[in-house]
Formats: sequence, structure tokens, C-alpha cells
Amino acid sequence: MSNSVTALKSYGQHFLTDKNVLEKIIEVIKGYNKGEKLIEIGPGTGALTDYLLRSFPSVTCIEVDRRCVELLTNKYADKGQHFSIIEADFLRQEMSSLLNTPTAIVGNFPYNISSQIVFKILDHYQSIPYMVGMFQKEMAERIASSHGSKEYGVISVFAQLFYDVKLEFDITPNSFAPPPKVMSSVISMQRKENIRQDFDFKLFKNIVKAGFNQRRKMLRNGLSGIVSKEMLQQDIFTKRAEQLSVEDFIALTKRVASIKAN
Repeated sequence: MSNSVTALKSYGQHFLTDKNVLEKIIEVIKGYNKGEKLIEIGPGTGALTDYLLRSFPSVTCIEVDRRCVELLTNKYADKGQHFSIIEADFLRQEMSSLLNTPTAIVGNFPYNISSQIVFKILDHYQSIPYMVGMFQKEMAERIASSHGSKEYGVISVFAQLFYDVKLEFDITPNSFAPPPKVMSSVISMQRKENIRQDFDFKLFKNIVKAGFNQRRKMLRNGLSGIVSKEMLQQDIFTKRAEQLSVEDFIALTKRVASIKAN
């Protein structure tokens, strides 16, 4: 069936064909699932969808490629209400009607938009208890990395503010058709039970982005447009953004907000 649709570079398509990998992904999803509705992003020709439908009551797919939509509509015509597919670009898809109950996001994500998928999940974190997705290994490590590492950055901080992120396992190129030129990794993001809401989130975002905008320099360089000259003399501003944990950024946001309020 997968041979009837040729992967397109413009969609970042690499169809997963390794059954062992597919089974491992399903086991990871089962480990987090507590009866949530499932949305699969970019199902392609349905390799993962097959396993999802065997293991869970229903699956909703979002797919931008009309060829794949037609293929899957025919392939799962006998599934009735257990399968539905939306022809849409996930990044442009209005989500409120789809997230009216707790909903998990899963999939072999197109690598060219994978970071944008994560940011959209973060925008709707209150409705998304967990995500299990496949990424280019470099991006997976960036999302999951801890402060102090060279991979740690803006997406690491924002993802780990709301979710516990875990790099589950790596996947070699020969598990795909066509094989990508890079290693891949599956990561999970499980929403934290106690998410902090006691700080100015807009200011937090500005501080994180400005700090990493000049990541090789001290924070006082990146934050000079946000923080007063007097405050920039404090020791914390001699550090680089990658040295600050999520909690450090929250604490810094509160300090800046407190001074701005006075």
C-alpha cells in the first residue's frame, strides 16, 4: 500500500517501515495513555495508524497530503467512527473543537515543521496530557536537553516549563522509505502535574528569547533592552542563557517584574 504514494521532499516525508520500531512507539504511547483521545499528525500511508487502530478505540488523523488522505480514507473505510481524517495543515488547523476532551498528540512528524508542532502543542498544553513523536535526532535532543548543555535552548525551556521530556529511543535511517540522511529519535512529553502560573508569562518568554538570541554572550548583553542598567550589574547577568534552568528563568522573571513594578 505504501508504494502507491511516493514520499515528497516538500512535505518532509519519510515513511516509517520498520515493524519493530512501530511496535516500540505503540508501547511508549500505551505507557502514557489513560484513555485520552488520540490525534496522529502526518500519518502518511498509515504505518503507525495500523498499530494505533489495533491498540486504541479510535484515532483522528491530520494529513496535509491529499494523496495520503484518499489512500487512508479507502484503507480504513470499514473502521466507521473508529477512524477519522482531516485534510489540513496541522499548523493552520483550528484546534479548539478537536481538543474538547483530553487529547494526546502522536506521530512521525515531518522534520521540516517538527519544532513548530511542539510550539503549537505548548499553546494548547491544558488539553494535551502527553505527546509521543518522532523527530530528527538533533531536534529531539534539543527539546529534551538540560541546562548546561550546548543543545539547550528556547524550545527546551518552553517545553520543559509545561512537560517532563524524555528521549525514548533512537532510530536508524534504514527504518524509513526513503531513508533520511540523519538519525531519528522518539521523544515523549508528559504534562507536569503542578505547572507554575505565578509569574508574568509574556515577560518570561521575552527574557528567554532575548537571552538565547546571544547565547554565547553573558545575559547582560541579551537583556539590555529589558532590564535596567542597575539591575544588569547583578551576578546572574554574568551567566549565559544555557546555564539557567527553567526554575532559574522563572525566578529571574519574578525579580525583573518586581523591580519594574516599583
